[in-house]
Amino acid sequence: MPVARALLAAPAAPVTPPPPPRLPSANLNPNYQNTFHHGISLLHGWFPLTVELVAVAALILAIGWRTKRWRLVLLPVCALLGAAGAVAAWAYVNDQGLASDPAPLELWACVGIAVAAIAVAALGWRSARWWRRGLSVLAVPLALLSTGIVLNQWVGYYPTVQSAWNALTAGPLPNQTDIDALAALRNTNVTAGKIVPVQIPDAGSGFPHRTEYVYLPPAWFAGPTPPTLPVVMMIGGEFNTPADWIRSGQIMPEVDKFTAANGGRAPILVFVDSSGSFNNDTECVNGPRGDAADHLTRDVPGYLESRFGASADPANWAVVGWSMGGTCAVDLAVMHPELLHTFVDIAGDIGPVSGTKEQTIQRLFGGDADRWAAFDPLTVMAKHGPYTGTAGLFDDLTPPKSGPGSHGGRQSSATDDDAVGFGGHDGVVDTGEVGAAEKLCTQGREVGIDCTIHTTQGGHTWQFASAAFTSSFPWIVARLGLPVPEAT
Repeated sequence: MPVARALLAAPAAPVTPPPPPRLPSANLNPNYQNTFHHGISLLHGWFPLTVELVAVAALILAIGWRTKRWRLVLLPVCALLGAAGAVAAWAYVNDQGLASDPAPLELWACVGIAVAAIAVAALGWRSARWWRRGLSVLAVPLALLSTGIVLNQWVGYYPTVQSAWNALTAGPLPNQTDIDALAALRNTNVTAGKIVPVQIPDAGSGFPHRTEYVYLPPAWFAGPTPPTLPVVMMIGGEFNTPADWIRSGQIMPEVDKFTAANGGRAPILVFVDSSGSFNNDTECVNGPRGDAADHLTRDVPGYLESRFGASADPANWAVVGWSMGGTCAVDLAVMHPELLHTFVDIAGDIGPVSGTKEQTIQRLFGGDADRWAAFDPLTVMAKHGPYTGTAGLFDDLTPPKSGPGSHGGRQSSATDDDAVGFGGHDGVVDTGEVGAAEKLCTQGREVGIDCTIHTTQGGHTWQFASAAFTSSFPWIVARLGLPVPEAT
């Protein structure tokens, strides 16, 4: 029977979920860290080291010996400017709370070298020969590129040169389709789901956000009108774009594989913008950085239900988050059980965090401790009392043992090389993340939330996030009331 006919035979009304499926207990595939290495790695290996060495060599040759005034006056000025630039960058990131943990020292060193390279090119131009001028100009982009590579190794954003290039050139996402083209695909034999860029109105929140994305499975296209499908809200980390789960997480091949084995049936996935810009760490709360919580709870559900016919039943809604997004997932689930009943927290913190508790209250809530408490999941659960039908899965991390040759104190041997890229975490362990799953799950069980914890040793990387999502996806689908293929 053709796929379209089989889907037409399926009921369009939402299916009442059976008793909650058993939470998955299997650990992640131990080879998950090797699944992203299709191309030149930006996280480890020869390429990052080569760029950094070439940048340093170009700067040294550009400096040269030159004149006495250059050596005694101008060159020290360049060095001081470089040091000042590194300190200024560190102070800005620390003041703004752009990351939960301090960045690696290599990042500030690269920032200082980049500023020094600019100073060498500017202040040493008149005293340099033509070839040295050329080297001084070349040293600047090489130093900036080295800074970007170290930053990427810290946040684990782009695993390969190819993935970075695809994102920077803004190429289309896999099976991307314009929203105006959906009508022509209605009631046709769509064999692979479509990703649709959407501009969700912000009337309920006033939150200025970027383009978001909706994945529609093949089942959505069957029949004269869309079936009422469940929804999974996908949230990324601190430094993010709405397409991160697709580009950096690379989850769509596994989603397509699952959907093909399931007769085209899968939830709608909505890749939301929880930040509004790349480095605006809202932690999905309402505050000085924007009313992100209102956007996710007011704007997004209404739009999915009205535009794509999604289910409005909280039993048919789930949220999956990675890093900061994991924190958001728990917060949304415990604060809004009237909207969703299922969550997956992948390496999130114990609650919204932007530095110490005092810094968090100031940065995220404008100094209002009551507003902090309103978004603290432990406080919310204690005040809410018993939950009905809510279940969650925590995929937590234990960092690799540190040792000689480790990167940022997190890796102990060459076998851990693939764990480079900490998603906002370096050698200083985020105390808000360590033990967070245990505390949250313990509190959740006391108020009726069915939860389980998986703990995997590894780095805070998109590779881990992708593997955790893939392993939990069949459970999510079953929780939302859709069948799951037996082989999954």
